[in-house]
Amino acid sequence: MNRLISIFGGNASPALTEKICKYVGLPKGTSRTSRFSDGEIFVEIGENVRGVNCFIVQSTCSPPNDNLMEMLIMIDALKRASAGAIVAIIPYFGYARQDRKVKPRTPITAKLVADLLTAAGATRVLSVDLHAGQIQGFFDIPFDHLYATPILREAFAAEGLGGENTVVVSPDAGGTERARAYSKFLDCSLAIIDKRRDSPNVSQVHHLIGDVEGKRAILIDDMIDTAGTLCNAAKAVKEHGAAEVFAGATHGVLSGPAIDRINESVLSRVWVTDTIPQHDKVTRCAKLDVLSTANLVGEAIKRIHHGDSISSLFD
Repeated sequence: MNRLISIFGGNASPALTEKICKYVGLPKGTSRTSRFSDGEIFVEIGENVRGVNCFIVQSTCSPPNDNLMEMLIMIDALKRASAGAIVAIIPYFGYARQDRKVKPRTPITAKLVADLLTAAGATRVLSVDLHAGQIQGFFDIPFDHLYATPILREAFAAEGLGGENTVVVSPDAGGTERARAYSKFLDCSLAIIDKRRDSPNVSQVHHLIGDVEGKRAILIDDMIDTAGTLCNAAKAVKEHGAAEVFAGATHGVLSGPAIDRINESVLSRVWVTDTIPQHDKVTRCAKLDVLSTANLVGEAIKRIHHGDSISSLFD
């Protein structure tokens, strides 16, 4: 198997890459990343990959430009080394929030990143919980979209959440479909917050649609960035009579004042996954729990390599 498949990792997600390799039962592929004195990135593949199915694990999290460029250069290096297939594993797909033109003369960076990955030589892309599902359509190569739903649902069940005393809350109208899926699994009710965003990373809660009185509420989103939306939503839910407020999100961007906001909020517990490494944030925030996506991604890698179905992961 070692001669047919190899898993490489960039500098963005070293811990996740090691866990994935352990699940798949392979050593991490040999590569070296360095920089020239002016900051240019240099990548050297340290093993023979001719005809080998190569997987590169790299989240395009902070710093997104460096991590994206490192992945593109690694893809190019593998292409020029005659790799059999080059699969870009992007647990957190950066620049996904700019997936359409919301104002005149603005870019669609999600499409730009898709074009860059394809031009670099990726033959397939896999990501977890895209900010917008239509981003898959920006690619002219196969795209596998994984969901962290099973991982978060297990955490909710372990906390005893579910049933008539629980309500799943979507922090905005756009996340209603996601929240509905969780409420169906947990057999509980659904509520929606009417949020208005005046500028990036700034939002206000206007209305709460649904009944949260006396219930344990779970706020569900795909990512938590500065945590302004999350904490405002938690406050609104609490003011409407919720007994306790939890939150779950796939991607813990947690930039700027996010940790301080969560610490000072009414939230009892916040779950995120390791699609973005959290480093010291867990020690700075006792409310934060990080769940691993390594087994999910590792299983997907094995199925891609063997030509098995990915969709059956969610049956």
